[in-house]
Order: sequence, then structure tokens, then C-alpha cells
Amino acid sequence: MPVAAPLAAVGALVTQPGHVQYGDLLLGPGTPYRWRTLTGWGDLPALDSGSVQRADAHGAFPGLLLAQSRTIGVDGLVVRAPAAQIGEVVGRLEAGTVPRVDEIPLVVWVDERGPLLVYARATRRAVPTTAGYRLGTITGAAIEWVASDPRRYAVAEQTLTASLPASEPGLAWPLAWPLDYGAPGSTGRLTVANTGTAATHPVVEFRGPVTAPSLVNVDTGDALEYDLPLAAGDVLVVDTGAGTVTLNGTASRLSTATSRSVPEQTFTIPPGTTTFMFRAAPGSTDPAASVAVRYRAAYW
Repeated sequence: MPVAAPLAAVGALVTQPGHVQYGDLLLGPGTPYRWRTLTGWGDLPALDSGSVQRADAHGAFPGLLLAQSRTIGVDGLVVRAPAAQIGEVVGRLEAGTVPRVDEIPLVVWVDERGPLLVYARATRRAVPTTAGYRLGTITGAAIEWVASDPRRYAVAEQTLTASLPASEPGLAWPLAWPLDYGAPGSTGRLTVANTGTAATHPVVEFRGPVTAPSLVNVDTGDALEYDLPLAAGDVLVVDTGAGTVTLNGTASRLSTATSRSVPEQTFTIPPGTTTFMFRAAPGSTDPAASVAVRYRAAYW
């Protein structure tokens, strides 16, 4: 069975406003594919409301607003190439927009704020076959994508790490000038900044040796905590978006969540600055133990 070529790095082909990268396919300036209209990108996605009408008064009790999938379209797509190469150029467009099982990065750069990212699948494609096709110019083509997660994300992923709390070593004896207090101790604290407008789901990685690792949101008290020991080299990965907990990449450890651990998919980083604390069972003090929080700023 042939092995599919790896996709280009997320947003690697996007270098200026007007560029749209889907997998390895690049649309916009400097390419044979020029688009006129982008739909659904800056729109607020459709919302499902959990509000309940009041039985004895005007109005309703406000409930959760949950966003539906985001539909993004490129309309008025013009495809141009020498007449002898138009089939190859159209073939690349067709190959880059085939139906897929998985969602892949769709990166769009609209203005001076820079590019943003969604994970999507192409769901519609139109390439009109008119008289211009034989001359190397196709007008009125279109592509449509659907992103099951409607949030748009910063292309760059952020990673912050912390080790377990440890006291400072203090002064070294005998005293010498200048005084040496030793390396600063660890507090286990992480300050995370989500510069977007929507809550984002982080991926949390606990690394051993540690027992009952936890990450606590200082502002809300929400915690992720797992009742298991991690040996040196073990990595427990909590994907809060997918709601999964895996040990060393394969074994599920979702069942080890303690009673004070919140459901993984409710553990998010809201817009603004959030402080987290890395903690463990009493006696877990190995400085090699750590937690890493990986996330992207999210935007509506």
C-alpha cells in the first residue's frame, strides 16, 4: 500500500493576506487559484440556545449558547494556467479537496491581524467546465469546508511547563561574598494567557516520577487529578478537547480520575490570564516530575 505524503506544516505556505492553505493546497496571491469572496470565516456560527421560556412571566430563563459547526466557503474562484497545463492545475485542486475521514488544518490570512486556523474537511467543490476551460481560464469555481469545532485558533501553539513545588536551598556555608542563595525554588505555578475571545481546550502532559498528579485552576478551583503513579519516563496525556486520558500514548487511564477531578471536556482556558498550580500526593517531591500545558489562543 502506498504511503501518503505528509501534509505541509500548519500554515507553512501562508505568507501574506489573501492566502488560504488547506493541507498542501494553497489558494490566493501567487498561485493559479484566486478567490473573490470568503464566507463564514468572520461570521458568528449558528448557536443552539438552552434558554427556557418562563411559564409565569415575560421572557425566558437564559441558558447555555452552544455553537454549531462553522461552514467556510471560497466563492468566485478563478483558476488560471497555460492551456496545456490546465488539467494538471485542476487536478491539484481536485486532489486537495477530496472527501476525508479526518479534519486537517485550514489556515486563512485575511488582514493585518495575521492568520488563524480551523480544522475542517472539504464538503463541496465546483469547477465549471465552460469554453474558458480549454483556454486556460476557469471562472466561478467554489470550495466549501465544514469545521466541526467552530472556534478559530492562533497558528502558533503555546507550551508552558512547571515542576513540583520545592523550597529554595538557602545560603551556602561557609558564607562567601557575594552571598549565594542557590537556585530559586519552584512554586508549581503556571500563568497562562489566552489572547483570544473564546475558551480554549488545552492538552496537559504529566511526566513522572510522580504520584497522583493534579493541575488546579486557582481562579475556579477546577482540577484534573489522577490516582496513579507515574514512573520516570512515563507521560500521562490529558486531551481536554477530546476528553481522553492516555498513558505513554496508548493505554487509557480515564478511569483513574479522582472524585475532585472535573470532566476533562469542561477544563478550559478562558480568554485572559489564568493561573494553574501543579500538585501531587504527599511525598512526591522529585524535581524531575513536571507538567506541560499546550494550547492555542481561540477566537469566535
